[in-house]
Amino acid sequence: MAERVLPGARLRPVFYIMLFLPMGITNGYAVVSLAYLLSQAGVSVGAIAALVGLSLLPQTWRAVWAPLVDATLSVRGWYLISAVTSGLLMAATAFVPIKSGNLGIFEALCFGFSFTATLTTIAGSSLMAHGTTEEEKGRAGGWSQAGNLGGTGLGGGIGLWLAQHAPLWMSGTALGIICIATSLALLFLNEPSRAHRASSFFGSLANVGRECWALLTSRNGGLVFFLMLLPIGVGAAQNLWSAVANDWHASADAVALVNGVLGGVMAMIGSLIGGWICDLMDRKTAYGLFAVVIAICAVLMALSPRTQTMFVVYVLIYAFITGFCYAGYAAVVFETIGKGAAATKANILSGISNVPLIYAGIFDGWGHDRWGSNGLLYTDAALSIAGVMVFIAVALTVRMLAARTTAAA
Repeated sequence: MAERVLPGARLRPVFYIMLFLPMGITNGYAVVSLAYLLSQAGVSVGAIAALVGLSLLPQTWRAVWAPLVDATLSVRGWYLISAVTSGLLMAATAFVPIKSGNLGIFEALCFGFSFTATLTTIAGSSLMAHGTTEEEKGRAGGWSQAGNLGGTGLGGGIGLWLAQHAPLWMSGTALGIICIATSLALLFLNEPSRAHRASSFFGSLANVGRECWALLTSRNGGLVFFLMLLPIGVGAAQNLWSAVANDWHASADAVALVNGVLGGVMAMIGSLIGGWICDLMDRKTAYGLFAVVIAICAVLMALSPRTQTMFVVYVLIYAFITGFCYAGYAAVVFETIGKGAAATKANILSGISNVPLIYAGIFDGWGHDRWGSNGLLYTDAALSIAGVMVFIAVALTVRMLAARTTAAA
């Protein structure tokens, strides 16, 4: 039986972008908007850092509960439940007085809307994996990252702006409504195939496990899993721009502009273009090339005159290329997972990709402490190039061994 074509099929990219907005919105709202408001209320930096860490925690472990989306209810049903719950919990923060005595309430709400937002990403991954053709996997990666990065800009930039220029309750409420409104995309997207499901929950869960094991033990799946562990184009330097801004004599307003909404817009545009490029060539090759380009950008920034203008220009270029890299990573993931239990497979690979972002940031910080801002930038570039070289070496070795095995057979 042919799959029905829903109205607005040509606008699918817009609907796919919408699916990934809640994850970005909740992240930006917690890390930027709420963190700023709490700091203004006298909450200590340490306490705010703990709240931010608590809000980010579910993102690291989302592959653990991803099988629930593949094995129970409907994927669209999971998305609707999680988007509405995330929106309501975000809106609830708007009605809690901003003071240190309510920190525990904010921590509970932040963890809650971050956890439920991971389910929108899990369900969105399945909807996109089943709804796109093999020829569209690169663009699919770009669409997903455009939604994530655009959502971060909304949650952080717009959320903070509303908190400063409108009644406090409007920020969380407006962003919560946007999260809920993304569910409208479900009207135009088909429910994924359920061929991997069995008659019982545990049977379905076993099928999901078998698909994941088959992916990770396959030559290509294992290679991509290894690729996700490498520091290839992770864009870690963008988390440390504030640490080097004074070296370029950049004002606080300039840093806030390029490292906030404007940088997010550039990354969003970059992800859309990068996803398109990934469909024109081998996607792993594109990902590696993007990583080389971002390394070149970091080196050129290190060699640039120490002026505010150069800081703004290079930070925006770096954000733009980071969008390319994120699209490349997502394109490789969507190309690799296929269909079936796509929600779990996608989130196993995307979850492990957070590892290099963490250790690359640590190395970048070490480079800064040892050699200053140039040390940070050169370290960032070296990590990206080293990651590409290691992957090429491993990929060639795997290909050579596979050729020998085939010849021996």
